[in-house]
Amino acid sequence: MDFVMLPVHWMILFILLLVIELLTMGLTTIWFAGGALAGLIANVCGLSFWPQMMAFVAVSFLLLFFTRPFAVKYVNKGHVSTNVDELIGMEGVVLEEIDNLKSTGKVQVRGMEWTARSQDQDKRIEKDKIVEICAIEGVKLIVKEKENN
Repeated sequence: MDFVMLPVHWMILFILLLVIELLTMGLTTIWFAGGALAGLIANVCGLSFWPQMMAFVAVSFLLLFFTRPFAVKYVNKGHVSTNVDELIGMEGVVLEEIDNLKSTGKVQVRGMEWTARSQDQDKRIEKDKIVEICAIEGVKLIVKEKENN
């Protein structure tokens, strides 16, 4: 059985991959759109199915290998640091007992009140204890009690 790819098939694949990239902006299908373009060029040059597929695969992976690190570093920067990230490692005072089982707990840091949960699920932290902020999950501080309280 002989497979046949018409230029219109490569064009449809190219456009489909570009549309997916535009919708997701995840730098995932753009490399394969370049491969589809290479397949289209191979088709227009009169090459048979398997050389077209080899051009598609080779160009896709070459683009992925050589340009993705640059694109990830400069185009799609990912996580944006905020002022909240500065709270990690800081100390706060427990205003309301922290009890993960009861979903209670408030901590004051830099004059602001935050909902807080204990890093250790089974540990309650009493009011007026000093805690260290370990992480931030949504709008809740994840804290642990300072040892030298």
